[in-house]
Amino acid sequence: MSRKRLLRLGATILVLGLVGYFFGRALADNWDAVREIEVEVNGYSVAAVLLFGAAVVVSGLLWGSMLSGLGKVKVTTADAIRVQCASWLLKYVPGQVGSVANKVLWAKQRGISRTLVVISFVYENVFLLLGSIVPTAVILLLHDSLAATGDALGTFVPVLVALVPLLLLTDRRIFRRAVNLVARRALKRDVPEEYFLGWRATTGYQLLFLVPRIINGLGFVLIVASFLDVEPSAYVPLAAIYVLAGAVGILAVFVPSGLGVRESVIVLLASRYMPVEQAIVLSLLARLYSTIGDVVVAVVYGALKVREAKEGRSS
Repeated sequence: MSRKRLLRLGATILVLGLVGYFFGRALADNWDAVREIEVEVNGYSVAAVLLFGAAVVVSGLLWGSMLSGLGKVKVTTADAIRVQCASWLLKYVPGQVGSVANKVLWAKQRGISRTLVVISFVYENVFLLLGSIVPTAVILLLHDSLAATGDALGTFVPVLVALVPLLLLTDRRIFRRAVNLVARRALKRDVPEEYFLGWRATTGYQLLFLVPRIINGLGFVLIVASFLDVEPSAYVPLAAIYVLAGAVGILAVFVPSGLGVRESVIVLLASRYMPVEQAIVLSLLARLYSTIGDVVVAVVYGALKVREAKEGRSS
């Protein structure tokens, strides 16, 4: 095993160990109270699962539209959703490696520029991360019960630092210059300018990529409503907490699907609106229901794959 892979594995084990220790300690300290919380499957929880699956489909449609516009290629609705579902299910490979590799392989099969697909993948993740960080940070920092606590504010420091490179990538000239540094070595040529979004298209897609994040936030609120009685005024900040926690999980590139990281952020921030034991159960339910949502995504992928095979046989 190479030194690079050993370092990556070591970092993954270290992060998982630290997160598991602190989360486990919080769970142990509140175990008696946690056991007393009654959880049941109802219409709210079922709707939450469906919304988690729908968010993936919507992001796939947006990615397909962006790729079509950048490369002047035809990406069908079924293709965009199917490829996005497969890439989403591969998120458990740390560092987004599986997700981008799936899209690159699909591009090769379709005769689409792999460089273009990688650029569209970067744009997609930049838009999703900015949509997860900027509005949620504003919501949470302006909310009275959170703005007054220093430990919660400390959670935002690494997240806000991550905004700098993300914002730079939204600038067409800077992004193209960075890509060309790699392309000149690997491809011996520059990447076409039309592969990059202008400021109007960038703004438009950034707004559109807020939609899947809003859907995810709504799903989380439905999980809250499925077993907890909280003030309606807490719904918006709670939705923001889930979306922000998801972004922190993505930024923890050494951890598969942000495992444990997302839950820790939810417990830390959601405990401002409910007892810590309820926040712990909520974080675990969010992981459970989002995982079941991945099953929905897998079903959608399977159905589209079967449809593709049937169309291939009939043609």
